[in-house]
Amino acid sequence: MSAAPNRVLLLHGLWMVGLTMRRFARGLAAAGFDPVILGYPSIAGGPDAAAQRLVTALEDGPAHVVGHSLGGLSALRTVARAPALPVGRIVCLGSPVCGSGAAHMLARVPLSRLYFGRSAEILHAGCVEWPAAVEVGMVAGCVPRGLGALLARFDGPHDGTVSVAETRAPALADHIVVQASHSGLLLSQAAIRQTAAFLRDGHFDHGVDSRGSGQRFG
Repeated sequence: MSAAPNRVLLLHGLWMVGLTMRRFARGLAAAGFDPVILGYPSIAGGPDAAAQRLVTALEDGPAHVVGHSLGGLSALRTVARAPALPVGRIVCLGSPVCGSGAAHMLARVPLSRLYFGRSAEILHAGCVEWPAAVEVGMVAGCVPRGLGALLARFDGPHDGTVSVAETRAPALADHIVVQASHSGLLLSQAAIRQTAAFLRDGHFDHGVDSRGSGQRFG
């Protein structure tokens, strides 16, 4: 693409709806971006439904993508399968690219497929590979508050649902940890600031907001 896009497509996570991304969208709009929230059925449709919404939205022109948790995994899988899509940069918010330990534990519970629906496979497997031309940044949280903390034994810092270790992958352009829980990433001003910085510059601002094991890749 000859110029960086200003439009940003936002994908929510599991058990959520488009409205949950509204505050994040407002923050990006205040930073000068043109956010568009893409809702999809995360249980009944899963990552395939998210991919369909993403591909359709990209028919209107290039855009960056921001995805929370499952939304980030869905975005990565979409560009991995269709590398010609006009995607700028991608920011994942607490996405378990290495697979979710909490999802593994919950899978032992009878009828757990009802909780995950068609999103079960990608939550277990994660997504650690995507086209090298696509710059991907990860904003992870380290406030251990969430249902996952009751289901999984995390080694090291976590956001209550996903461990920081589960958000790391060699192909990431950058990675940063902020003070937020998993769902709190959607309300975190630090997460919004860092997302805007990555979309503009291709890297996070490690001089502010970072906590714990945040580090620059590359």
